[in-house]
Amino acid sequence: MTLPSIPHVDIESLQHFDRIVAAGATSMAGWRVQSVDLTGRTAELLGLSPMGALFLGCELEEKSDAWIRDGGGLVFPAIPSLPFDAYRGTLYDAEELYAGLEDGYDATPDARIYAWSRQHDEKGDTSRTLAAALHDHSIADALHELPTDQPWIGVMGGHGVARGSTSYRSAVMLGRSLAQTGRTVVTGGGPGAMEAANLGASLSGYDESAVDTALATLAAVPSFKPSVAEWAAAGLRVRRDFPGAGGVSIPTWFYGHEPPNVFASSIAKYFSNAQREDVLLSRAKGGIVYLPGAAGTVQEVFQAVTPSYYGDPATQIPLILVGVEHWTVKLPVWPLLQSLAADRPMARSVHLVDTIDEAIALVS
Repeated sequence: MTLPSIPHVDIESLQHFDRIVAAGATSMAGWRVQSVDLTGRTAELLGLSPMGALFLGCELEEKSDAWIRDGGGLVFPAIPSLPFDAYRGTLYDAEELYAGLEDGYDATPDARIYAWSRQHDEKGDTSRTLAAALHDHSIADALHELPTDQPWIGVMGGHGVARGSTSYRSAVMLGRSLAQTGRTVVTGGGPGAMEAANLGASLSGYDESAVDTALATLAAVPSFKPSVAEWAAAGLRVRRDFPGAGGVSIPTWFYGHEPPNVFASSIAKYFSNAQREDVLLSRAKGGIVYLPGAAGTVQEVFQAVTPSYYGDPATQIPLILVGVEHWTVKLPVWPLLQSLAADRPMARSVHLVDTIDEAIALVS
């Protein structure tokens, strides 16, 4: 006998809860309620069958908590003394991560969460591991809910590319052109080439004079060193002057010394770098463009190459290295890729080009 499927419902706000109850709900089967204060909704909860419901980090009065647990629901309590919500139901944005920046970067949630992760890493604290894993699960779930009607194109590259440089401008134009052709730009979320690609996507609705103005403002603070606060503040000024959809970024507190750029519209920040890398590369179904970078970019090249190497023709995506001298002389990745690709379906999916325009043509 086939049992009927239970519809899954994510409830991430009190208003959403109230709408469902007002619509005549009698059961909470399939509900997943994340970080909602329900202390004023005990009467409503007691009127609903709790079997099959899941409550993550919600605030509940004792009577409703007992009702849910005794009736077959699951309640995961909030974890105290965390500088973040382990059960959050949405991705981050720049305003949240950089709240309080006027008092210095150390006062922001991004900096405080990174400090927490370093402190608990050193202790080997199992409660830290659990909290971080729950957080990353919530981020993955929220990321999965983003629309995928437009192809996602990954843009990888070095975090050391300075604002005001030719390389930075090229990455901006890459992100801008991809967005203008209906692509969603997804990056590793850090500074340098990653910031430039998200910035370019956010400027896709503006003419080149706006691009020049934005780049001139940013060039006054070319790097996040020595001051993350000044670097982020310059970015936020440009974001306010030229609002736009900057695509997606997937940074990590594992590289917490690299602050997240402010131009992505949705920021899926993880604790686990391994999980973040896997998600970042697997979501870029439309192809990946690799701008010159160092160890992190090389890792991302081969992490994406592995499934292509073992895959069949139907699973291949364009993997495009930009910068012939960089990838053949400075870091000779290309010869190894050619050797791996020989006589395999992957041979038609890996490319080496010298210009942004060539890269855009290959993913378009």
